[in-house]
Amino acid sequence: MAEATLSSKHQIVIPREARQALRLKAGDKILVVTRGERVVVLQKPASYHAAVRGLGRKIYPAGYVEKERRSWE
Repeated sequence: MAEATLSSKHQIVIPREARQALRLKAGDKILVVTRGERVVVLQKPASYHAAVRGLGRKIYPAGYVEKERRSWE
């Protein structure tokens, strides 16, 4: 586990192993998500559409989505 220190200017340096894991380089954007008392740092996706595509797969039983789509007609 890596450790970071908050500077007097409220800045931190992301530890090397975290930068390598996310393949970050100078100038890259990151997302900082707060969940209660936890903070998660994520690499900002180049395309949000591509990042979320397929997240809903296998949530519904086989044939459910097709049945719902037919009911809209």
